[in-house]
Amino acid sequence: MGTQAPRAADTTTSAAGFAGLPGAVAVSHLQVYDWEAADGVRGGTPHLHLTCAEGYVVTAGRGAVQTLAPVGFDVTPLAPGALVWFTPGTIHRLVNEDGLRIVVLMQNNGLPEAGDAVLTLPPEYLTDPETYARAVRIPDAAEASEAGQAAVARRRRDLAVEGFTVLRTAWEAGDTRPLLDFQRAAAALVRPRVARWRERWEAGAAEAARQTGVQLDRLDAGDASHLAEARLHTRLPAAHGRFGMCGRLDTYEVPGTAAPAAG
Repeated sequence: MGTQAPRAADTTTSAAGFAGLPGAVAVSHLQVYDWEAADGVRGGTPHLHLTCAEGYVVTAGRGAVQTLAPVGFDVTPLAPGALVWFTPGTIHRLVNEDGLRIVVLMQNNGLPEAGDAVLTLPPEYLTDPETYARAVRIPDAAEASEAGQAAVARRRRDLAVEGFTVLRTAWEAGDTRPLLDFQRAAAALVRPRVARWRERWEAGAAEAARQTGVQLDRLDAGDASHLAEARLHTRLPAAHGRFGMCGRLDTYEVPGTAAPAAG
């Protein structure tokens, strides 16, 4: 059995390169909610990301992901082995038909679970960051029991489904204005966080790309010295069963990531 690398080597970057997950992605395990919504669909909370792509690798169960974007509404089946991903601005809603479990891949060191998400709440909850924050916050374990946290997460999901239904119905009737209004409101809500997101990107994805450039330059010059600093990194989940946007999350702490928001 191998030994873990010394903690001193577990920094964001070194001569050997970026020490976060490959490409500065982040990963979590997701057990999708099986709560039934008002439309009879069981699943997660519809939302979009402003700057991050996200991908799903289905590991168990069956379901679907509903997506809404300016190009239209779609439903993509999910079964074990399926790989799907979507770009920023795609509203997505996970549907759990039978024990759906997913490995979630997140761009920019997991920024989607650390703030880069806006739920499709009705417009009255999107007026300003404080109003929105109150509507989406899930109390921590010191403030509420697990059942209490679940109840808040479910109410939040139901509000988002209500808003999503309005957006979808309008789009299907040929009215794109509600979707565009939601996009503008989402951009306004996250604007105060952009400077912090930029710092995270600089230390994560941008730094990983720069380190690859350094390594290519060295190899082009016949210099393989960075290989002497090769390291193994390993992690077990740092948190189990967090109430996320789409289900219960097992999350990891890796270099370059911050503690996930109650998303």
